[in-house]
Amino acid sequence: MASIEEIRNAQRAKGPATILAIGTATPDHCVYQSDYADYYFRVTKSEHMTELKKKFNRILNGCFKLRE
Repeated sequence: MASIEEIRNAQRAKGPATILAIGTATPDHCVYQSDYADYYFRVTKSEHMTELKKKFNRILNGCFKLRE
């Protein structure tokens, strides 16, 4: 039967220690959901599609309210 010291030595890491860091990354370019429709239609050069833009805003705002 193994002694307590042998078990502890077997459980210890051998070699240099490694640290795992978990965090969040902030992207360089961030668009808020409330501004996304304006951003999307501007980037795709579709600003003239006002009815579609209104519908897109309704969809985004509806999804956001359901998640709260």
